[in-house]
Amino acid sequence: MSGADRFEAHDEHEGCDDHEGYGDDGGPDEKPDRERPRQDDGCGSGQVPSGSGGPVPDRPRTPTPRATVEDGGHPLPDLADLGELAPVPLDLPHDVLKSLLGAWALAACSAAETAAVEDHLGSCGSCADEARRLREAVGLLHQPESLDLDPGLRTRVLEACLDRRPPRIPLPSWAAPYDAEAARLDALLQDFGDAEWHAPVRLRWFAGDEPTSRRTTVAGVIAHLLSVDGMVALTLGLEDPLAEITGAQGADATGPAERTEAFWRTSHFPPTRSVRGPWREQSHSLVRTVAFTDSHAGGLPVSYGDFSLPLHDAMLDRAFECWVHAEDIAEAVDYPYEPPAPRHLNKMIDLAARMLPAVLAERRRAGRSAPGETPHLVAAGTPGRSLRLEIEGAAGGEWFIPLDSPAAVGSAEFEVAHVALDGVEFCRLAAGHIPPEEAAAGQHGDRQAIKDVLFATAGLSRM
Repeated sequence: MSGADRFEAHDEHEGCDDHEGYGDDGGPDEKPDRERPRQDDGCGSGQVPSGSGGPVPDRPRTPTPRATVEDGGHPLPDLADLGELAPVPLDLPHDVLKSLLGAWALAACSAAETAAVEDHLGSCGSCADEARRLREAVGLLHQPESLDLDPGLRTRVLEACLDRRPPRIPLPSWAAPYDAEAARLDALLQDFGDAEWHAPVRLRWFAGDEPTSRRTTVAGVIAHLLSVDGMVALTLGLEDPLAEITGAQGADATGPAERTEAFWRTSHFPPTRSVRGPWREQSHSLVRTVAFTDSHAGGLPVSYGDFSLPLHDAMLDRAFECWVHAEDIAEAVDYPYEPPAPRHLNKMIDLAARMLPAVLAERRRAGRSAPGETPHLVAAGTPGRSLRLEIEGAAGGEWFIPLDSPAAVGSAEFEVAHVALDGVEFCRLAAGHIPPEEAAAGQHGDRQAIKDVLFATAGLSRM
């Protein structure tokens, strides 16, 4: 915290024996002691401080603790006598009692009014019916569930609007998940104060087969998203927000982690709420630009440093990371955050499933994967030994993952293992938030193949 942000607490009762401006020699308004009124010196004594020569300025008086009946030694009142203190119903006309029903339903009446209304409800059927309806309405005002909007509501509203009037410039379907997740994250950030922006966040992912993490803040997470989204912006011909930083770093700032670290390292101060504006403007620019591209633009390669993705997959990747880090932020500020709409979540799962064969091949080259029980190398484009990945839930489906070669085709005919996972849990495994050993998966078949696929899924994660 900077010096401008620090403050020192001041004790109002500190130095209560020193009253500036009132010395031993008194003042022009000094009175004899016998005429001077008793003043509270703010220390609870109720006396004028010794040596004071004038009246003490007015201070809030702190009342002394009151003794309870038990402490005073007096007998407790008889319980039978308490009945005499019960509120007596007021004698009110029907119109007045009817006007009190709303306040009664909200528990805003006095004790006497409540007694009068409840006594009246026992003899007036119309008021009793009205009171019941009002109580039910009050119950609707106090829903126990979260008031946050359903993640799919925005999609349904847009679809209803577009059905009535098609857009002049439609957004490609592969960009819709990013549009939705960026909007949801921006809504989460809208009311954040300084405390929330500086709340600590721990980014988690897997490096090799080991979990790793990096500590930052909510503002640091948005700076990370701004840095990585900039790689998509470069592909679309937009301005890179890190152009000066990456230019100074040279070839060392090409991947997501390197760009983020360069941004954090060159910032004079830790990122603050000011980073939201550039990130928000960049996300809007990405969505507007892809809306103007033709149908072939989805195949443009987006460089991630040591690998690349076509633009349509890169936009899904950005949507996935936007959701995952929004959950990190929501967890840091103790706020509920729902998963994406099922149709968008399904596309994110499909991207992860399509990337698994290449990650499995990389694991074999790095010596982190043992050979299968019955390896079956085949020519490119032909069916090979496969694992059936079954994703449960509204965003679910089935994918056949080729195990022995990324160029092979997954096939039910050569299925050697079967894994079943919930859709959200699979995505959190792919984000590096769940260890592969703890993934609640239904498993059947080749154990080594299952282990390789689970660890490869965690290996999809990165900072």
